[in-house]
Amino acid sequence: MDLLALADFNLVARHGGFGKAARAAGRPKATLSRRVAELEANLDLRLFERGARTLKLTEEGRALFERTGALLTELDETAKAIASGGQSPRGRLRLSAPLLFSQTVLGKLAAGFVLKYPEVQLEITTEDRAVDMIDEAYDLVIRVNPQPDESLIGRVFLRDRLVVVASPKLPRPHGGEPVPAIVRGSMAGAESWAVTTPEGKSRLTAKPVLSLASFVMVRDAVRAGLGAARLPLSLAISDLAAGTLANWGQADEFETTLWALYPSRRLLSARVSAFLDYLKAAFPQGTPEELAAYIER
Repeated sequence: MDLLALADFNLVARHGGFGKAARAAGRPKATLSRRVAELEANLDLRLFERGARTLKLTEEGRALFERTGALLTELDETAKAIASGGQSPRGRLRLSAPLLFSQTVLGKLAAGFVLKYPEVQLEITTEDRAVDMIDEAYDLVIRVNPQPDESLIGRVFLRDRLVVVASPKLPRPHGGEPVPAIVRGSMAGAESWAVTTPEGKSRLTAKPVLSLASFVMVRDAVRAGLGAARLPLSLAISDLAAGTLANWGQADEFETTLWALYPSRRLLSARVSAFLDYLKAAFPQGTPEELAAYIER
């Protein structure tokens, strides 16, 4: 496959037309049209649907664009890095991260990263869903307890666990009586919370009285004394130390792990590698206490 023709195809696909691509690249429109036609002939595929005023990728063209766009970008950046001695990460870095980590950590962490690597254009989007890294053109994602995925590789950089907390003014229930509960997500009926304390294991009957979208909101509602909640230890630790919240025990649920992931078939770019190293430097032990200290800094 002619890489130059493939690069021209990607240029046209990215800009949505031969005219726009020609103006953006300062190249003749006729040259781009000829090179794309040659690529179609070599592949024996039609990559664009050509209308009187529209240009639209075919299904085959979209698949080719999605699979080759990032690779061509990496090849270009690798060549530039080698030519410049590979000294400094540069270029766009797109990152997707979950809501809580973004709210509490990423503003400060992202600012520090860009101050250290000013030639990187860092873009962060916040959402709890599992984005499609290839289709949505992300370089790196941060996910909580991700499902196994052979197309992604990465590393755990933080661990956390849930604790059941409440206002010191809220009496702990006895004899199975329900406790008012603040929950994250949908509010169903009564729940049974397994809790471990120094005295042993027990269960709490939690009756939801308020449903909120984020753990930060849940913590604020617990502080107000409305009810008990399960919170990440990193988010509750300063309140527990100050006595503004009481620890009712560790929630008997799986450990929360935060992963930094990238596509397994993609070369690890200098900017992704730099961001992974920066995460490791920010959280060398990866403990809830370390995360809480970073948030409070």
